Amino acid sequence: MDSPVVLLTGPTASGKSALALELAHRLERTGGATIINADSMQVYQELRILTARPSPDEEAAVPHRLYGILPAVQPWSAAAFRADAHREIAAARAQGRVALVVGGTGLYFRALVDGLAPIPEISSSVRQEARALMDQLGPEAFRSALAARDPESAESLGPRDRQRLIRAWEVVVGTGRSLAAWQRCPPVGGLDGPTVRAVVDVSRDTLYERIDARFVAMFDGGGLAEVEALLARGLAPDLPACRAVGVREMAEYLAGSLDRARAIERGQQATRRLAKRQMTWYRNQITNWPRISQDSESSVNEIFAKIRP
Repeated sequence: MDSPVVLLTGPTASGKSALALELAHRLERTGGATIINADSMQVYQELRILTARPSPDEEAAVPHRLYGILPAVQPWSAAAFRADAHREIAAARAQGRVALVVGGTGLYFRALVDGLAPIPEISSSVRQEARALMDQLGPEAFRSALAARDPESAESLGPRDRQRLIRAWEVVVGTGRSLAAWQRCPPVGGLDGPTVRAVVDVSRDTLYERIDARFVAMFDGGGLAEVEALLARGLAPDLPACRAVGVREMAEYLAGSLDRARAIERGQQATRRLAKRQMTWYRNQITNWPRISQDSESSVNEIFAKIRP
């Protein structure tokens, strides 16, 4: 029988990556483990420091998959993650390794576990046309054009939701059916087999202290250089990689519109807001997942016992 797939999530800076590494090291004695990324920003090559991606030494010590695999110019979606994660889980199982899926993007876990609406693959030509039309019209006029084809999606999205507006256009043009209609279909492609699930939980005060300290370390430890290199490429500002937490604040510092102290303060605030949104999602969407502490030996032992009873 296949080992259970381990699903570890938690807010940014909660320590879930460190917990996954500890579990993986323990599992090396009994077949090993592969750590699979479920974070929408750690997928980008250019943002190792700013997204707190595992270090090169950590990635070398234990197999890591779906980390730093895409250039910043390429968006990643829940559907793409689901397909890639299923492939990596199957590969880990084929090698007799435990798959540890780790990250903070709740939508990705939902897509992996429960599946997604059965929307057909959209052709590259339709996707390119949608982006070109957005650039030509701008968000407001694009949304009005979408309303003529898919009024339900246009009604639910605002001009700032560029990526979602584009996706709605792609779907209705590429399939002849609105995105909302597809989303009402039963989901497909969920995860089969046993799982061990947990949310890494940390007190708010401790979490915010970690976030504040980590952002300073990122700012002074290479994060600025990553943002400077990203800006030098002249990428569209609405690309997901360009909207990673910290990019805007460091960009404003590099442009001279913020001093160091203010840029750090705003970056810390943005990261705390992200953590708050994540915790709200866990509280409302996955109420039945056990809560564990990254600092608790008993929590690690409990998960390990479920993997290797």
